[in-house]
Amino acid sequence: MRKVVLVTGASSGVGLALCKRLLEEDDELHVCLACRNVSKAEAVSADLLASHPAAEVSIVQVDVSNLQSVIRASSELKQRFQRLDYVYLNAGIMPNPQLNIKALFCGLFSRKVIHMFSTAEGLLTQEDKVTADGLQEVFETNVFGHFILIQELEPLLCHRDSPSQLIWTSSRNARKSNFHLEDIQHSRGQEPYSSSKYAVDLLSVALNRNFNPRGLYSSVVCPGTMVTNMTYGILPPLVWTLLLPIIWLLRFFANAFTLTPYNGTEALVWLFHQKPESLNPLTKYLSATTGFGSNYVATQKMDLDEDTAEKFYQNLLELEKRVRVTIQKTDNPS
Repeated sequence: MRKVVLVTGASSGVGLALCKRLLEEDDELHVCLACRNVSKAEAVSADLLASHPAAEVSIVQVDVSNLQSVIRASSELKQRFQRLDYVYLNAGIMPNPQLNIKALFCGLFSRKVIHMFSTAEGLLTQEDKVTADGLQEVFETNVFGHFILIQELEPLLCHRDSPSQLIWTSSRNARKSNFHLEDIQHSRGQEPYSSSKYAVDLLSVALNRNFNPRGLYSSVVCPGTMVTNMTYGILPPLVWTLLLPIIWLLRFFANAFTLTPYNGTEALVWLFHQKPESLNPLTKYLSATTGFGSNYVATQKMDLDEDTAEKFYQNLLELEKRVRVTIQKTDNPS
């Protein structure tokens, strides 16, 4: 029986590279592309099948920033599949990133230059907005939409006899200082991306605590610093051209500069081969690349505690209740 892999955000970047690499590992997988843009997904599907004719590739349309879309897609997946073996929760946004030029130039001439480029700590702010669901867009897209997806797909994921894996795309930019339980959507801050990735780390730990006995395991990865459509929005192409030689040099001093989506998927592919029961729920798995371009997986202990993770999880459950009431009123107006 084919193993089924669901990948959100599969039409570009890390998601697309991941689908290609997974089929290189096992061309008899069933890969389900969960994407907003169906036409892009269809082009990706055709390309994957041309390279791997023994594979099975399907598409489900889903926008994780729209909860009705998530619920509709989940219903469709439950009709198609009896179980999901792997779910890569990869879709995400960093809207309108603004670079702190002063912090950049100060960092260039400090001992923190490698750390700064590896994590973007203190460099980036974003302008968030509110979605049609009344939620902060970055929080809903990167965290809450995926949380609802997991809740809806629980019957396909929880099998004690054969565990399923959730694998989240997090970031080295996930900073404890940018997250607050009193403002889980980061509506009062300027670094919603960092906050959302720290929230992902917390959620993964809480999911393990609550679902491991039922056969569901969760892990988080960081794909490293890459040049993708998301990062191209931070600086003009000319500036990236000027910075790339510096970044190539920095690879000899830090392993975070994976640069390409292919390299960035190293940890995601590595987790595909692991027994989830053997993994440490408090560890983040990092895609890493040496100065000479060799890929490997590094580990990092997450800067969090299980009590905070559980409190965050309970906050999400409360938010879910409120949002579902709103959705039901919208679907059934009196």
